[in-house]
Amino acid sequence: MSATKSGALPETVEIYDTTLRDGAQLEGISLTVDDKLRIAEQLDRLGVHYIEGGWPGANPKDVEFFQRAATELDLTHSKLVAFGSTRRVGGNAADDVTLGNLLDAGTDVVCIVGKCSAYHVTEALRTGTDEGVAMVADSVRFLKSRGRTVFFDAEHFFDGYADDPEFSLRVLTGAAEAGADCLVLCDTNGGSLPGRIESMVREVVAAVDCAVGVHLHNDTGCGVANALAGVAAGATHVQGTINGYGERVGNCDLVPIIANLTLKMGVATLPEGRLAELTPVAHHVAELVNFAADPQQPYVGATAFAHKAGLHTSAIARRRDAYEHVDPELVGNGTRFLVSEMSGRSTIELKATQLGIELDGDTLGEIVETLKELEYAGYHFEAADASLELLMRAAAGWHHDYFELESFSVDVGHRSGSGSRAWNEVAVEVETQATVKLQVEGERVVAIGEGNGPVNALDAALRSALDGRHPQLDRLHLTDFKVRVLETREGTAAITRVLIDTTNGERTWTTIGVSENIIEASWQALVDSLVYGLLHTSA
Repeated sequence: MSATKSGALPETVEIYDTTLRDGAQLEGISLTVDDKLRIAEQLDRLGVHYIEGGWPGANPKDVEFFQRAATELDLTHSKLVAFGSTRRVGGNAADDVTLGNLLDAGTDVVCIVGKCSAYHVTEALRTGTDEGVAMVADSVRFLKSRGRTVFFDAEHFFDGYADDPEFSLRVLTGAAEAGADCLVLCDTNGGSLPGRIESMVREVVAAVDCAVGVHLHNDTGCGVANALAGVAAGATHVQGTINGYGERVGNCDLVPIIANLTLKMGVATLPEGRLAELTPVAHHVAELVNFAADPQQPYVGATAFAHKAGLHTSAIARRRDAYEHVDPELVGNGTRFLVSEMSGRSTIELKATQLGIELDGDTLGEIVETLKELEYAGYHFEAADASLELLMRAAAGWHHDYFELESFSVDVGHRSGSGSRAWNEVAVEVETQATVKLQVEGERVVAIGEGNGPVNALDAALRSALDGRHPQLDRLHLTDFKVRVLETREGTAAITRVLIDTTNGERTWTTIGVSENIIEASWQALVDSLVYGLLHTSA
């Protein structure tokens, strides 16, 4: 890896992921050690060059992570990195606890952060600029003497270089001369724009005899653009996070960065054949951090290649590239045709073809009219592809034989007693029980289920009624439940729309129900979710 001096784009850029440290600083994310190990496995599956595991010694969790990673992680493509800081002010690198912890982590690669802004050296560290340079150089030299590959994260570089370029270059030169393998220029406050990133990276690349990288945040909404500008200026190493997780508004998102560099700029990033893992890995990591995947995320979002307008869908039927800037399969995604009350026959026909459903002309017309009526009543099928597919299959004559509903009922018991609710000193215990009566394979089956709410209880009752008949039910799990009240001026009598997300461990789908009764709407969505799962999940 070397910086590009000629002004031409580099042939290859190293991808350095810091989701396990920087990404975990996003509000709402709290990773266990098991979570971190699973995420690391996914990042290795994608093929990033480096996975920053955390700051050894900073907390028990990171200590345990590096201990377990040594025996539990079998990385094929990636190298694990331990992160820390330079030696302390006035200290000795050989005796520094932080540097010692980096060595104890046992990784071949370490990354240390140090001040690259005179203002931060004098005001935050309260020391002189000469000592600021020495702290960096001494730390790099010490770690190199212990056989480590060393990356130096130049904290506050872009702001510091704008204020005092001479000092910032002294720090970088000191690190390079001490043997640093890459100088990573950090936009720590995230306030820079692409023009400044490109010009400053270009000046550093020309001034140092060392590989140059960038570490960028997204506070101006330019994190991805800044990374591409840095590469255009000669950076050959990009640090970021999967899905853009990170402190404040996040780090630069490696997902579109990888795709843009590879597909738009012709710069190699991942090992051959790994780019198609981008979508499944991005979604898997989202599940592991317990955040919903962004449906509008470039390249990998559920709507990234979704088409609703009739002109678009009819054009794509003839030429896929008419309204898609890349082949979605290159990044592991796929084309979707959204169906709503605005859809015409051509859109419905394309959707049916995509699903492998044969529809004649009369049936197409019937589906179009049915969709218009249902959407007017409150259904929203572009958000519930699974329910749409079942509707289209039913119109084509298909009917599932898993069960037939006779009736269902839900009882909710509410009992109060003394307890811990501080504002009124009363605790409330809610008991929910559901009963379903079904016809299953010619037999009348009555089953009861208990749960922490109507949907949970109905799900338990339905599964109990079907127990043993469909083993694949064990693989189906409800992952999200959303309720929206339509026509809010009607108050508690308003129509309710329910959306349920379900997974079989390999794919996730959404179903919908609409009714003035929230339990009825929930039942509709629940039944669709399980029927769709049984249809598409092998035993």
